[in-house]
Amino acid sequence: MTEALTIARRDPARVMRLKRLGSLHQCRLSFMRILTRRMARDRWSFSRTVFDIDENGVGRAVYAATGPERTYSLVAFAHDLPAGKRSDRVIAEAWDATFTLFDGVPTDSDLDRLAVNVPLQEAGRVSETELSLSRANRSVRLWEHVVDALAAGRQPEIERIADVGYLMRTTAVYGSGKFGAADRAKIAARPEMHVPFQAEMLSVYLTRTFVRDLVQHMAFAKGGAKSVKLDPSIARQLGIGNSTGLGMAPYIVNHPVLFNNWIMVREEAIARVRAVKQAREREVRDFRTILKRAEMSLRNWRSEHKIQIQKLGQLDRDLTLLNAEIADFDFNRPFPWNRLMDWAERTLSEEGEELLASLILEPHAALVDGLADCMADDRVEVFRIDGTMQVAELRDLIEGNFGWALDMDWDAKANCARAWYVSEEKLEPRLGERFEEPIVPYEQPLAPARDAAAAYSTLADWNTDQTVADFLLQHPEHRHTVRRAQLSRCAPYGEIRDNTIAADVLPIDMLRAKLSFFGATHFDPRSDRWVRICMYAGAPYPEELSEKNADYWVYPEGNP
Repeated sequence: MTEALTIARRDPARVMRLKRLGSLHQCRLSFMRILTRRMARDRWSFSRTVFDIDENGVGRAVYAATGPERTYSLVAFAHDLPAGKRSDRVIAEAWDATFTLFDGVPTDSDLDRLAVNVPLQEAGRVSETELSLSRANRSVRLWEHVVDALAAGRQPEIERIADVGYLMRTTAVYGSGKFGAADRAKIAARPEMHVPFQAEMLSVYLTRTFVRDLVQHMAFAKGGAKSVKLDPSIARQLGIGNSTGLGMAPYIVNHPVLFNNWIMVREEAIARVRAVKQAREREVRDFRTILKRAEMSLRNWRSEHKIQIQKLGQLDRDLTLLNAEIADFDFNRPFPWNRLMDWAERTLSEEGEELLASLILEPHAALVDGLADCMADDRVEVFRIDGTMQVAELRDLIEGNFGWALDMDWDAKANCARAWYVSEEKLEPRLGERFEEPIVPYEQPLAPARDAAAAYSTLADWNTDQTVADFLLQHPEHRHTVRRAQLSRCAPYGEIRDNTIAADVLPIDMLRAKLSFFGATHFDPRSDRWVRICMYAGAPYPEELSEKNADYWVYPEGNP
């Protein structure tokens, strides 16, 4: 048994800064990889039970995924969308394809019902038999190129495939009760759905297969006998794109316990690996191989956004430094992974440090993978505020989580320049300019640092032995701050340690933090408020999935 020492998880005050959260990378604990490992291990079977698509690319298809106990079916609807109606904005009303993940095997009457509602998305309604609702648009740059190339009897250009990375991108994948779909409580106890977002990840995985089949179908419809099939090695490089905006950002503020669990599990995994005393030869070999393969992926990471361009420049320099360091690094000395991380903390940017933190987990499946079962929020009862807590303890909790914010001038415009609100038209979160737009009456409680400072100031007039119940009877406006403070006792990583309404806040940092846990790669901000990503690029398709290729697909060039 490998001897180890106890190494503490990294300090939340360091980990939970937005700049660092906006530098996280996918890892073994990313939801997509957890799903593909499980499907391969449990020998899921897959079938295309319906593919009724005409030569114009209009119709329906059903893809079934069957695990040990039950079947899930992606129901897909393909549409002939005029180019002028194609939009990634949430206010769009039509898409190239729309989808739902059906719990079981749909009947013909189910398909007819879904055909009326799923293409309408928010304007329609689904039932608790459906687990997700989603839509996707074709890549303007790549779709026609691939169709034309295959129809003409040749393969598409590899350079174009690498430049774009996907044939379709989703603009939303809704789940957990939205628009009538099943609430998470219905599926949370199922082993294959216990890890967060597994239904949504399965939906995207099957969507990728449908997109491949659809582009092939359109090529045959256009080229007939001279058409060729898309080379499997090229198809494997294609993922599903995604455009994600502000709707995702408040999620991690509104779910402090769940987000804590994700971060804490990752930090526990990092601490476990750092505590390994001796690195086995195989582990070192796998680490070096994965690092080289990660570099291949990073070379295909492109962005036109100045912030991401700067980060990619930092990452390139970090990789040069890292390669130089490990060239002569003595992995035989005790605690090599800890020494390597100590060096990274002194030497690399957040981008490079967090990439290395993800990479050192790869050779240690036995230490890491079981932690996935701890990522859900399994609280059965709604959290109840402890009214018997004394004011002294409440003040200590606020100081522990928001000490950095208590002396901030919250009247200064730069510190409260933004305000979060919900749009009336689409009921989606928005971030506006507090002093330029009439939005203050509609502000959402998404500034926990400011609110904590306000509650702390009010508590100054209270005796330390008075109770929280007495305090809230006089100041009910601080209930949400008290609740968050008390939750922090079990969720030390639940609070962002930055100002979410500052003039210089970057919501894309919040987006990337969440998307990294999905397993997204190649983050490409299009502004400070929305980002494009790629999902499942490199993954085996259902007919190829096996335990040999179910995990390291995220890194190009085969398995180590």
